[in-house]
Amino acid sequence: MTSPSESHRNCRTVRPGDGGPVEAAQYLSEATGQLIQVAQAHRLDMLCYLLDMARMEAKEIVRRRRNSSTE
Repeated sequence: MTSPSESHRNCRTVRPGDGGPVEAAQYLSEATGQLIQVAQAHRLDMLCYLLDMARMEAKEIVRRRRNSSTE
């Protein structure tokens, strides 16, 4: 099992042709939305909350990157 610091370092790996950070954040926003539905169906309230936080963060990343690219 990796430590939190090792896991965080692994998140920084970028592969050529992967669509970039905005596309990744958009995908993660959509995927977490689906996971929230599963968690809600099973009344997993804390998971719903955490997944919703992740979804909001992904949406914010998309919003900021798109706004900065139009300036």
